[in-house]
Amino acid sequence: PCLLLPAKTDSRLGQHWYPLPVLLCKVFRWPDLRHCSEVKRLCCCESYGKAHSELVCCNPHHLSRLCELESPPPPYSRYPMDFLKPTADCPDSVPSSTETGGTNCLAPGGLSDSQVLQEPGDRSHWCVVAYWEEKTRVGRLYSVQEPSLDIFYDLPQGNGFCLGQLNSDNKSQLVQKVRSKIGYGIQLTKEVDGVWVYNRSSYPIFIKSATLDNPDSRTLLVHKVFPGFSIKAFDYEKAYTLQRPNDHEFTQQPWTGFTVQISFVKGWGQCYTRQFISSCPCWLEVIFNNR
Repeated sequence: PCLLLPAKTDSRLGQHWYPLPVLLCKVFRWPDLRHCSEVKRLCCCESYGKAHSELVCCNPHHLSRLCELESPPPPYSRYPMDFLKPTADCPDSVPSSTETGGTNCLAPGGLSDSQVLQEPGDRSHWCVVAYWEEKTRVGRLYSVQEPSLDIFYDLPQGNGFCLGQLNSDNKSQLVQKVRSKIGYGIQLTKEVDGVWVYNRSSYPIFIKSATLDNPDSRTLLVHKVFPGFSIKAFDYEKAYTLQRPNDHEFTQQPWTGFTVQISFVKGWGQCYTRQFISSCPCWLEVIFNNR
């Protein structure tokens, strides 16, 4: 629940003064927190979006820590943009976002995957979510209409997409181990400036998105997001500017700029044994409606 206190209340810790919400976050969650610009209020909070209110929520668990993208990424995080391109000798390669619409699984509302992804002019959903275990998609596409969605493993750890309710035949010990660590999972939120991902779990998640990278880069980055941290995983304006139909690189494969890949617990890249996300035990593909 929210803990509403006077907004103008500042408190001192040592020789420094802090707004009360920041002070409580510093005491109970992040001792190295320095400034209110390093945290972001969650959409579940009563103070969300209220800049000049007399009362402010001081519950430290209603704020998340912002990821710092300015620091150079570790070398393991780079991989080529054509990782979704299927190969002739690997028929079970991970399908691209457009190809995932070709299955016959039923999505919410009784629509097929292809209808959810390709229905012309459909604005009923702003994204769909696919859950994968290694190279196998588990369950149907989950269509998202509400501005915020919790993706978690076991009830009652959230209200939204419960991965533990899906039927999976994967007997891999690693997959089962990672499943047990998903816990509260993530919160996916569509906001004015883009789509944010909040790590609600107790373990890191790894995110790849075209809008998190340098527009001139020929490779994409994988970003590590620690528990309690948030990251703006998708920016609609940047995604539209990145669509370059005359660019040879982008005409050789389906455009994947309106998708985000998220792996639970395990990362992938050059310094990992997992070179591609399709080798990760448990991961998500979020496909945004660009209409």
